Amino acid sequence: MNLDVLTDEVLEGKPLGRAEALFLYEQPLAELCGNADRIRRHFCSNRFDICAIINAKSGCCSENCKFCAQSAHNHTCAPRYPLLSKEEILAQAALNHEQGVLRYSIVTSGKCLSDAEVDEMCDAVREIKEKVGISVCVSFGLLSEQQFRRLKDAGVTRAHNNLETSRRNFPNICTTHTFDDKVQAIRCALAAGLSVCSGGIMGLGETVEDRIDMALSLRELGVKSVPMNLLNPISGTPFGHNESLTDDDMRRIVAVYRFILPSAFIRLAGGRGLLPDKGRGCFASGANAAISGDMLTTVGITTKTDMALLRELGYEAKILDE
Repeated sequence: MNLDVLTDEVLEGKPLGRAEALFLYEQPLAELCGNADRIRRHFCSNRFDICAIINAKSGCCSENCKFCAQSAHNHTCAPRYPLLSKEEILAQAALNHEQGVLRYSIVTSGKCLSDAEVDEMCDAVREIKEKVGISVCVSFGLLSEQQFRRLKDAGVTRAHNNLETSRRNFPNICTTHTFDDKVQAIRCALAAGLSVCSGGIMGLGETVEDRIDMALSLRELGVKSVPMNLLNPISGTPFGHNESLTDDDMRRIVAVYRFILPSAFIRLAGGRGLLPDKGRGCFASGANAAISGDMLTTVGITTKTDMALLRELGYEAKILDE
């Protein structure tokens, strides 16, 4: 195998297999990242998909995800509050729209929202679409196809649901729901006519093989928006003492994902602020999307800072799938 040959095959539309991806992972970093950026330019040009999130319901989650500050099984200082009001969600949507953000994601803790909560969120989405006009994504957990359809009818265009890690590694991360539960929710969202945003967290103790297998699962599901989170070790969680990945670690992961998912929008998400360069290197290694502003329970990078970086790198903010 040869890096340049594999690059040409991807540019010609040939999907890479697991063995080829493992080979890529061992290639010199500068050459790997340069070729990944070449693939990004070919399939996505200079488009950059930027979004912002709101933590619309926080804490007291029944699920035992070992990385999460909001799990009731962990002992953290994460805020706890019920579903925010429609007015609060609308105000934040308007603020992000004014700052140039193109997509607004409403995120809630818990395994899934109840039917009554879904109805509340449908009302909020309808008002956002009427008064603000920003594209709306939701991250409401393991919903049914019917619930996703109601949200789509209200104006939602995308559903988010991270796989988090590989099928093999998932039981080491969470035992209160399964990898297949995640896959089923993604398929329900797709069946309802929504696009899907799904990725994972790097630094959970996974192997290189786990990282590649998750990318292959995302490709099989047809996911085109792939958030790449860097674990932010939170005190009080089982992974609170995990060692953080480096800039070079994340650049390598992003580059290999670009080879596996050549036309996807690979989105730097949680933990980006831990990187000394705030993701700049990744944006030259195949990544072409980001969550801007604060994360769910941690401080992020301001939209103003991100917009300046995009202009400097020659990107143009564009919405994906609409």
